[in-house]
Amino acid sequence: MVTGVLGLAILILGCGLSFTRVVEPWVALLKRLAERLLSLVVPTSNLDDAVWLLGGAFLFLGCYLIFKAVKSFNRHVMETINPAFKGGMIDVYNRRQELAQGPRIVALGGGTGLSTLLRGLKQHSSNITAIVTVSDDGGSSGRLVQEKSMIPPGDMRNCLVALADAEKAMTDLFQHRFTEESGSLSGHSMGNLLIAALFDQAHGDFEKAIAIASDVLAIRGRVVPSTLDHVRLRAVMEGGVEICGETAIVQSGLRIRRVFIEPEDARPYEGALDAIEDADLICIGPGSVFTSVIPNLLVKGIAEAVKNSDAKKVYICNVMTQRGESDAFTASEHITALQASLDMRLFDTVVVNTGIPSEQALGKYREATQYLVDADIDRIRAMGYRVMAGDFMNESDLVRHDPMRLAARLIGLVS
Repeated sequence: MVTGVLGLAILILGCGLSFTRVVEPWVALLKRLAERLLSLVVPTSNLDDAVWLLGGAFLFLGCYLIFKAVKSFNRHVMETINPAFKGGMIDVYNRRQELAQGPRIVALGGGTGLSTLLRGLKQHSSNITAIVTVSDDGGSSGRLVQEKSMIPPGDMRNCLVALADAEKAMTDLFQHRFTEESGSLSGHSMGNLLIAALFDQAHGDFEKAIAIASDVLAIRGRVVPSTLDHVRLRAVMEGGVEICGETAIVQSGLRIRRVFIEPEDARPYEGALDAIEDADLICIGPGSVFTSVIPNLLVKGIAEAVKNSDAKKVYICNVMTQRGESDAFTASEHITALQASLDMRLFDTVVVNTGIPSEQALGKYREATQYLVDADIDRIRAMGYRVMAGDFMNESDLVRHDPMRLAARLIGLVS
């Protein structure tokens, strides 16, 4: 704007100096015409003032017409580039500026829990870094890991879609899953296949493949893996039994005591460490405590970076228990599981849901041996944590966190 005003001032000065001889006769002619017309309604003594006011009126009218023309031109250009564009340019600009000035947020986890949180956080900031676990070995991701030796893309795909600012048709395409009638494609997610294709085009550079996918979906923030090394999850179960592989661990039916990653010296992704160091708010969870949350923190250097960060650090406890992983866990037992695997205290605040789902929803979960997580707030406080309790639940097809309510309370910690 300053450059534009300066240019206009110089243009007027140049016109005044260069075209005086050409412009002056026309200005004098226009002034005589204005005086002649105004003399019909204005006394001669007030004629100079009337001409001056008429000139001012023309200036305002000219500026208004130029403004309308530029606004209309911009709208037509935007609608030509993006037919789905609606609303004013100024509104879009202000909104993006507001998001760009939002707090720097890091969210660690995986699965549907992390993607649910990101949908709410992106309404408050575009400075979001989602650090995603890469130990998934089942389903479409597991097949692509085996066939292409790439990092499992499933959880990263969910986070990309959650942060997307692209059209709904594009996000629906990324989430489309082929049915059993699709032959060799059955079970695959379209987004996973697209990331695998980008992985090929990037000549095996998974980081570049995710960056291209981020551009395609126009995401608010970025999604990064906790490590680019191939890692495998190993768990010590009740009775001392050891099981390798995330899928085998969850399906074993045994209670998990502690989890590890192999190799234990997996290198952390540098972008993840930098984001943690610069963060204003670090969110751990929600998500499967043993297979989504803890594996990120087991990567060498990640937990230490979180501990040393000056950011507000929050653990978001799950709403429902998970069969084969957190059976009958209370909120405090989720925290105990984290402490047992990490041997260090990483967060100061725990977000606990106190909302109660309908009896119909609880009945469906009971059939799957899943229950509402007991919010044992007094025990959490006795462990030395600050508790942020409230109704953060959303009940639709599934009972999970409400992304908007949860994000609003989290942003309140740093706003």
